Amino acid sequence: MKLLTVAGIELEENGVSVLSGISFEQQAHQKLALAGESGTGKSTLLQVIAGLIQPSAGEVRVHGSRVRGPAETLVPGHPGVAYLSQKSDLPHSLRVEQVLRYANKIAPADAQALYELCRIDHLADRRTDQLSGGEQQRVALARLLLGQPDLLLLDEPFSNLDRSHKRLMQDIIEELGSRLGITCLLVSHDAADTLPWADEILVLRQGRIVQQGPPAEIYHRPVDEYTAALFGDYNLLRGADQRALTTARSKRTTSLLVRPEQFVLVPAGGGGVPGTVLAVRFFGRYYEIEIELAESRIRVHAAAAEVVAGEAVCVAVGMGATVPLKS
Repeated sequence: MKLLTVAGIELEENGVSVLSGISFEQQAHQKLALAGESGTGKSTLLQVIAGLIQPSAGEVRVHGSRVRGPAETLVPGHPGVAYLSQKSDLPHSLRVEQVLRYANKIAPADAQALYELCRIDHLADRRTDQLSGGEQQRVALARLLLGQPDLLLLDEPFSNLDRSHKRLMQDIIEELGSRLGITCLLVSHDAADTLPWADEILVLRQGRIVQQGPPAEIYHRPVDEYTAALFGDYNLLRGADQRALTTARSKRTTSLLVRPEQFVLVPAGGGGVPGTVLAVRFFGRYYEIEIELAESRIRVHAAAAEVVAGEAVCVAVGMGATVPLKS
């Protein structure tokens, strides 16, 4: 069932295009993420969907009902849509119990279950100015969930969180759909955060959608270097190295994109491309092996360090692991 429809959204500020031709749909219970560099319009688009910013053209509909912007209504926002900003914006110096009680619209037992889901049931007697950033974010999330939204817009929910609080917030967001049936649309400054969570990812660049698809497709088959860089390390090969590593002979193809983990080291004479190891670095989960080929310098990720600097090696790529890029 279609929950959200974004059609032809345009936004200009001071004569500059911020969003251009943005159109997509989100089904109920579908986990959708927006990815892109800072300044690409991700947060702005989320605020347009929430009814907090008036678009120059186009419309947003939730359950078929048009979302009105601040130029059309006295109270910004839309019924059934909740927006969690990067800052918690909690009332200063109130106890957590007071903040939640003022927002509560559900039965006490359901509210208690929600507090436990958000991992804040032990914070009731604390003042909001005594909370850590991660605790404030979780209290702000619980306050929104008390309104029983159908669509939750998450604007950089992991921003400025340390590793443990970030992981906790990720677990909570993962449970929202399965336990509460809430549909989420998420923006993260680290696009890699969206890969294990999202059903589909929209990549924004300069206010436009440049690619849309499942995480595996976005990661393994990015449309360009910009998209590739958002989701992790990559190697770009040209010239003789590119021709030796692929059978693609398209005249429009001038370079080849390969993720570091898609390379494999093969024995001499095993059909790979010869190279020389420049360095071997340990990154915990993998070793990074830097190799110089005839015309390129590449990085390979391997589970074990089976080579040393100065050693001659041969490199190959797995079937279907290469992405030809147009010039």
